[in-house]
Amino acid sequence: MSENQVATLYIVATPIGNLSDISQRAIDTLQEVDVIAAEDTRHSGTLLQHYSIATPMISLHEHNEQQRSETLLIKLQQGESIALISDAGTPLISDPGYRLVSLVREHDIRVVPIPGSCALITALSASGLPSDSFSFEGFLPSKQGARQQTLAALENDSRTMIFYESPRRLQACLTDMVAVFGDDRLVCLARELTKLHETITTKPLAELLDWVSNDSNQQRGECVLLVEGVKEQKESSEIEINHMLAILLKELPVKKAAAITASLLDVSKNAAYDMALKLKQ
Repeated sequence: MSENQVATLYIVATPIGNLSDISQRAIDTLQEVDVIAAEDTRHSGTLLQHYSIATPMISLHEHNEQQRSETLLIKLQQGESIALISDAGTPLISDPGYRLVSLVREHDIRVVPIPGSCALITALSASGLPSDSFSFEGFLPSKQGARQQTLAALENDSRTMIFYESPRRLQACLTDMVAVFGDDRLVCLARELTKLHETITTKPLAELLDWVSNDSNQQRGECVLLVEGVKEQKESSEIEINHMLAILLKELPVKKAAAITASLLDVSKNAAYDMALKLKQ
């Protein structure tokens, strides 16, 4: 029995490249809804044709989302079911759809996600960078000044940072990242994911910039950039602290030895003082 129900907005993830990366549930949903709201109906037509999906489409993109959302709300209120898709991947991730979903939920109409491909998660899983904590920053500003300002605000973020970038701005973006993050910060370029010329390469920033600058093929297609976060400073061990205190206490009073140890080993003055007192005793 179909799970499709009337008066439901389905958020359907579609492939980011390889047309085989779509679930049967997504195909069934696209076949059974009354209308598909697509970011670009011509682009999505290829996918629908591939799976013999004849459901009518209506465009919903960044320039018409507010007006079109009201139109689609009326359809839902009349009992129709709608699927929202983007050009590729999961809708609303740097794609239109937020206004529609927000409006529909305000009117207590059911919203159901149909999960699937997402470029940022696909890239993160294969990047080799820490995946336990990350932030998605979307597209950086196109102008250099604003882009550098945005990067500067993220300079000390300890999470893996994920960006989408246009291939024509890739070299300029990496240049700004080197200026802000330094030569040695690890960064992964994930390009043309799931497609024939898929590239996933992780290098220090300066090396990656040099590689991209000298190979125009790396400046083509959809790009995801993943930047290593700032590594947290390793806490000094108790053995290291005691060793330094023992040396200093031979020549200095407890308070002075504790202050120097706290400063050099990045430990609290109170903790260093307590440890110095124990050693002195």
